[in-house]
Amino acid sequence: MKKSVIAIIALFTLSLASCKKDYKCECEKTRTSGSTTVTTADGNYTFKDTRTRAESRCNDQATTGNDGFGAYTRNCQIK
Repeated sequence: MKKSVIAIIALFTLSLASCKKDYKCECEKTRTSGSTTVTTADGNYTFKDTRTRAESRCNDQATTGNDGFGAYTRNCQIK
């Protein structure tokens, strides 16, 4: 009986650990200055997590704003 319980717990633990994978988050920044729009790569991140959490963390990297080069939008997504 004890061996069965230990085996079930071990399988359950392994199934939880296998849900976490490496997900690559790629970001790009789109700048607008006057009539010119330029899109460039702006960082890559790797999240070891579940897909849902990795997507959430990747989306948290997205921003918008203004700086010395003009207005920008930073979009990030899991690849």
